[in-house]
Amino acid sequence: MKKGRIPAAVRAEPHLNSLLKDPETAAAYLNEAARENDQDAFLQALRHVAEACGGITRVAAKSGLNRQQLYKTLSKGGNPEIRTLVSILAVAKLGLSVKPWRKRATGASRGNAATPPIPL
Repeated sequence: MKKGRIPAAVRAEPHLNSLLKDPETAAAYLNEAARENDQDAFLQALRHVAEACGGITRVAAKSGLNRQQLYKTLSKGGNPEIRTLVSILAVAKLGLSVKPWRKRATGASRGNAATPPIPL
């Protein structure tokens, strides 16, 4: 078999950024990340949304947040305050909302069990 050149992998970030520029798609992406009950996963998703909005530097400038602190906040182990989340989301034309738990559809294994809360 002849040795050939292996093509480079296609980077996913440009495609993801183009999708996350749409506020509806970004909201769905963040909601799915929040459902994982993993703060680091949510912060990574929020960072992807920030990158799609022009990058961390632009988000920092538009939100009035410190750029270095924003990088730290959106990194693994970051612990953003609610006002920081609201500021980042506002740049992406998103906002926070709270909704009541929904009961699971009939036929669920636990009957009327509610959707579990998302810890902050």
